[in-house]
Amino acid sequence: MKVVAMLPASDIGRAKAWYSQMLASEPVEESENGDAWFETGGTRFLVYGSAFAGTNQATAASLIVDDFDAAIADLKGRGAVFEEYDFGDELRTVDGVFTTPEGDKAAWIKDS
Repeated sequence: MKVVAMLPASDIGRAKAWYSQMLASEPVEESENGDAWFETGGTRFLVYGSAFAGTNQATAASLIVDDFDAAIADLKGRGAVFEEYDFGDELRTVDGVFTTPEGDKAAWIKDS
């Protein structure tokens, strides 16, 4: 059994262009209605048109990388804009990056 992500988009063309740019990869499969499967790191996800796109305020997908700093630099070079958060001692980003007391790092971007 595998689990795949299903990511809704209000403008499927814009979303496909954004994911293609951010992942430096074209869809591996597209349906007649424009929905598109992408694959990265051996994981597939579907970008599909939906009237409910943009209503979820929670994290929908995460990328796990070997070199966090290099991945951040690469995504910034592709035009990614990282979110800034300040929830006090619980979570605060600096230049778009949250670092845990243990040294783990996380960053958030919004798709198209």
